[in-house]
Amino acid sequence: MTDSNMKPIHVIGGGLAGSEAAWQITRAGLPVVLHEMRPERKTDAHQTEGLAELVCSNSFRSDDAENNAVGLLHEEMRRLGSLIMTSGDATKLPAGGALAVDRVAFSDRVTAALEADPLVTIERGEVDGLPPEDWDSVIVATGPLTSPALGEAIGKLSGTDYLAFFDAIAPIVYKESIDFSKAWFQSRYDKPGPGGGTADYVNCPLTQAQYEAFIQALLDGEKTEFKDWEKSTPYFEGCLPIEVMAERGPETLRYGPMKPVGLHDPHSDARPYAVVQLRQDNALGTLYNIVGFQTKLKYGEQVRIFRMIPGLEEAEFARLGGLHRNTFLKSPELLDGQLRLKAQPRLRFAGQITGVEGYVESAAIGLLAGRFAAAERLGRPFAPPPPTTAHGALLAHITGGAAADTFQPMNVNFGLFPPLTPPEGKRKVKKKDRKPAYSARALADLDAWRSESAAAAE
Repeated sequence: MTDSNMKPIHVIGGGLAGSEAAWQITRAGLPVVLHEMRPERKTDAHQTEGLAELVCSNSFRSDDAENNAVGLLHEEMRRLGSLIMTSGDATKLPAGGALAVDRVAFSDRVTAALEADPLVTIERGEVDGLPPEDWDSVIVATGPLTSPALGEAIGKLSGTDYLAFFDAIAPIVYKESIDFSKAWFQSRYDKPGPGGGTADYVNCPLTQAQYEAFIQALLDGEKTEFKDWEKSTPYFEGCLPIEVMAERGPETLRYGPMKPVGLHDPHSDARPYAVVQLRQDNALGTLYNIVGFQTKLKYGEQVRIFRMIPGLEEAEFARLGGLHRNTFLKSPELLDGQLRLKAQPRLRFAGQITGVEGYVESAAIGLLAGRFAAAERLGRPFAPPPPTTAHGALLAHITGGAAADTFQPMNVNFGLFPPLTPPEGKRKVKKKDRKPAYSARALADLDAWRSESAAAAE
């Protein structure tokens, strides 16, 4: 190893993504400096100075690798030597089919592993701007509570408005669960979009009675409360929760995201009283977001109320809506396929700041960022994981698969994966077989990728 290769890689942020990135770098035999601002500078959400502190739930969600995309991601991470998964498995608690952990023991285990690694230097203190120029390889894994100074510096560099506002998330529906005997494709006034199409939206019509019942349900539905540290962050006026718009008057939504103008229902040969529109959310065309439906409704209420919409009675949701304080990049525009900032490639990003949602998803992107950085330092080729894997599907989504203008944080889900190839002589894979088929394909492709990556490194 040359002196240049011995120069450390810097990781900013000691959460799940940063801890995982640092671990992966040292597995390649390279030194890393892990920067964590706590306890020198505290956040509104953290309680300790431990690495990988879980600030919300203690659950990593489903551990079912055969039928659940996050469970599949767990298994992939285990096969890739993840510190986060090793620590989670060692500190797990009874939680049915989910992987829940003792949050204190989990953080202690991650911290102890990194403190004991001779290639890891942990530096406590805030990185209060762009990293120094002599840090030639940096992974920024600072999460949704990125310090203001660092956030503003990155914002200026990338040309992105980086101030902390509420992250307004609209629900996302699997296209295959939409009832097209009631819904139809059409753009308002049949106006061509950037791609030249005149039928870019899915439209779900409501009668006056259906609309009025829907508005009342929005008003009566149980809402979540903001955490204390989120309450001072203002809404964007253009991204108000749908129930807040409903509170402004019964006709507000009919003149906003549910306006029926320029649309004609081919099933009834009439203009509907109100319309809910869904817009394609990923390049594969498997996911559609409900336009303008960011919300503070509790998850169970969202499912109940949004299934009142004609055409969505059996809707399956890849992601439910929400609003919370967040800091994240418009990654499809700003990052390349190896998580580097196009405007300054010495900077990589990992974790929630890239636009993934969830503990495990954040750690998975940290795993990839660490491996990308290590391979680059060693001058070794390192191809991204196939998009048929959970890691590859997440990476592809945030670095180009998602629509940049509507990009919002996303959990891993099977809607991000390329469609399955039906068995010979069949038109499609049976619904009951889809999830196991996605998982089997993913793990087979992951194992092949691991073997190819190991061979390329020799």
